[in-house]
Amino acid sequence: MNNKTIKWGIIGLGKIANKFATDLATLDNVELVAVASRSKKKATNFAFKHNAKKAYNSYESLAKDPEVDAVYIATPHSFHKQHTILSLQHKKAVLCEKPFAINAQEVAEMVAVAKENDTLLMEALWTYFLPHFKHVLELVENNTFGKLKNLEADFGFYMPYNTESRVFRKEVGGGSLLDIGIYPIFLTLSVLGIPNNIEASATFFENGADSSCSMIFEYADAKAYLKSSLLEETPTEAIFTFEDAVVKIHSRFQEPSKISIFKEGFEEIMDLEVKTIGYDFETKHFNQLLRKGKKESNIMTFEFSENLIKTLDKVRHIIGLEYSVS
Repeated sequence: MNNKTIKWGIIGLGKIANKFATDLATLDNVELVAVASRSKKKATNFAFKHNAKKAYNSYESLAKDPEVDAVYIATPHSFHKQHTILSLQHKKAVLCEKPFAINAQEVAEMVAVAKENDTLLMEALWTYFLPHFKHVLELVENNTFGKLKNLEADFGFYMPYNTESRVFRKEVGGGSLLDIGIYPIFLTLSVLGIPNNIEASATFFENGADSSCSMIFEYADAKAYLKSSLLEETPTEAIFTFEDAVVKIHSRFQEPSKISIFKEGFEEIMDLEVKTIGYDFETKHFNQLLRKGKKESNIMTFEFSENLIKTLDKVRHIIGLEYSVS
């Protein structure tokens, strides 16, 4: 079973799905069997590009396909719950893009359905599995440079305001917080846990989607300063200030990147030289879980995903950002 070929389907065929499919092709014992979009033409073109056998213009048709073992869900945020539950109810293992869903209630429903159907479910937060990020986590966990005292992390880029783009459409969960602010928040929870207190402020587009968000997470012995923005290019770095050294993950910190360690006036640069886009690391982990009959990741656990979405909910409450969800 350790070499069992995992047959994949992809629901939602945008930019991230293309990256996922590209890296999926680098793995052994996997096959992209089917893809689905609301547009038959888009599905057909995607299938041709990535050598998928079947192209559907119905998500339900893919979920019902008996050949499909696992489904990667890359539709807009507001559809994650619907498409995850659809797949789980047809006994398909699900790797669902971040954010897992729009709010904590939806995540709880998804986890409950996964347990009811005894089927594997995991949030696809690829950064957790990247070599450079795992290395920094080990530095924190081992107190290599003493305690972590301060963390700064940002993610910002500029796009012309366009309500046709899902990035700006509030009704599908668009805006800076859920789309890119999730990364600095995820990073902070990974190394410092749930904060004792959160301060946050935001700016908004005319349609009510948040255009930027600044946050301070307070802990007993540390603080994290976080930012997301769709208004400007920001460094998109993560800087960890320990008692005895400063560690920086270079831009973009959520992708495969270099690490600098500043200690006693010297800088050591580490490049772990990932040869793929980076989505293969989480997919490899997920495939092994599925081969071993596991129903939950021991790395991206349900508890972590629940804590992440609850923290995002808290920030949204502070800045006054609400979504209309069914």
